[in-house]
Amino acid sequence: MTTRKWSSTSSIDLRLEVFRYGLFVFASLIVLKLAYIQLWQHGFYEALASGQRELFEELIPQRGDILVHDYKDETTFPIATNQELAFVYADPRLVEEADDAAQALGEIFGYDEEAIVALEARLDQPTDPYEPIARKVEEDLLKGILALDLPGIFYVRESSRLYPEPEIGGHLVGFLGINQDGSVSGKYGIEGFFDNELAGTRGSLVAEQDVAGRIIAVADRQLTPAVDGADILLTIDRTIQFKTCLALKAAVKKHGADGGSVVIVVPSTGKILAMCGAPDFDPNSYGQVDSINVFNNPAIFNAYEPGSIFKPFTMAAAVDSGAVEPKTTFTDTGSVMVDGWPKPIGNAQGKVYGTVDMTTVLEESINTGMIFSMRQMGMDTFKDYVKKFGFGIGTGVEIETEAHGDISSLDEEAEIYAATAAFGQGISVTPLQIVMAYAAIANGGVLKSPIIVDEIVRADGTVEKRTSKDMAQVIDSKTARTIAAMLVSVIEHGHGKRAGVPGYYIAGKTGTAQVAKSVGIGYEEDNTIGSFAGFGPVEDPKFAMVVRIDNPKDVVWAESTAAPLFGELAQFLLQ
Repeated sequence: MTTRKWSSTSSIDLRLEVFRYGLFVFASLIVLKLAYIQLWQHGFYEALASGQRELFEELIPQRGDILVHDYKDETTFPIATNQELAFVYADPRLVEEADDAAQALGEIFGYDEEAIVALEARLDQPTDPYEPIARKVEEDLLKGILALDLPGIFYVRESSRLYPEPEIGGHLVGFLGINQDGSVSGKYGIEGFFDNELAGTRGSLVAEQDVAGRIIAVADRQLTPAVDGADILLTIDRTIQFKTCLALKAAVKKHGADGGSVVIVVPSTGKILAMCGAPDFDPNSYGQVDSINVFNNPAIFNAYEPGSIFKPFTMAAAVDSGAVEPKTTFTDTGSVMVDGWPKPIGNAQGKVYGTVDMTTVLEESINTGMIFSMRQMGMDTFKDYVKKFGFGIGTGVEIETEAHGDISSLDEEAEIYAATAAFGQGISVTPLQIVMAYAAIANGGVLKSPIIVDEIVRADGTVEKRTSKDMAQVIDSKTARTIAAMLVSVIEHGHGKRAGVPGYYIAGKTGTAQVAKSVGIGYEEDNTIGSFAGFGPVEDPKFAMVVRIDNPKDVVWAESTAAPLFGELAQFLLQ
């Protein structure tokens, strides 16, 4: 047998062949990788290189202020502005004694024991580089923190929205809130309605930087400056707003009411001097409310059946159309049957007044007398006047969440709808709509659009002045004077005596309205809304005002709730 052996030459050739094959595969992989990077990942690596070389910085504008007038000394005052507050944070890697640091910080911030323990757990994380502690830290608290000289505790300054006088109307100003994506924007009130104007326009800086992160001066750069937000100057008077909101809050508390609202306007210009709602909220801590419904401005959002404060508009329509005069009489039997309803409609408390004139109808707030007035002019004429007074549509006021109310029942053919609307039931209105309609009577029958923004002052110095518009000549000026005189008689001789001001002729009307059930037909038991609306002094009206008190618990009638508050504020305005 012979044994065959491999030669050393053959072995070397094989190893060379394997090496060449491996080298070929390796080179091919490199070529393929380069091709993949250059062809398919070109954009990624270009962006990576750009990110190391280029600088992009977003430029944030300063948010504009919201200001109010102080007419007594012709100055303005911010009710929403910006301030630099501290953001306190920790680098737990540098914190030496987490328990001591948490205890010291907790004492400064007023934390309870549970919160201090939670903070200690967050600070006791040796591998955690960042833990936020508190935002909007004011200067006195920051000084206390710095005095502790705690390792690992740092702060930075950041701009924060400040509302210096929250007690003069959170509903009016709104607030700056955080969105789901972490951005901020205005919510409700003026902050919400004018968010774009207040926020301004963001800018940007695109430039090249060196390895140390410094901008290369000679390289190309693209700068788009930020444009600061506009300042919004309101028609609101600071003193009147402050007094009104405090008085409303006190009245709501006194009567154990669910809430309330007050609006005061200048009849000749449509300027809103005060707008308050209760319960209110503090825009500085808007997250502490029990329900987001608190954010809705009751003066423009809460539409309701107005009750007897609507009767002057029915009477104005009847007088203006020539259907009745102040001395026109009718005989009240206590109730009346109307088409579309099986039961008679009666007066409040079942009273019977006999033969009375139209002035007495307003003084005594006689429901059957209002139905008589509506019938004398006709349902269609009545509906037309209701629309001309501005009901059923928005006033156009520049505040978030305005409701339009509902007068659609007047489109029904059955008489019952016009009959009940004649004395303020079966339709819904907002306090702002009511006060503007009363202002129309005070203004010679001319309905003005309400304005709450006096000026918009933009970053470039330009000023946009706001003025009211004449919406309609609702009634003749003679009719307006006649209705005003009848409403003076209501205060002098009727249910509105407590709304009067000694030495002045004030026109006005009370209204105690039932609250419709949220489910089903009819009205809730033991739940009323008391209102008083009017203007003065009659010979030269300087203000029109509506007061609304929701569900007072101690008394039922508006003459004991809304009327006294109206009188208190009217006396303040006049004297």
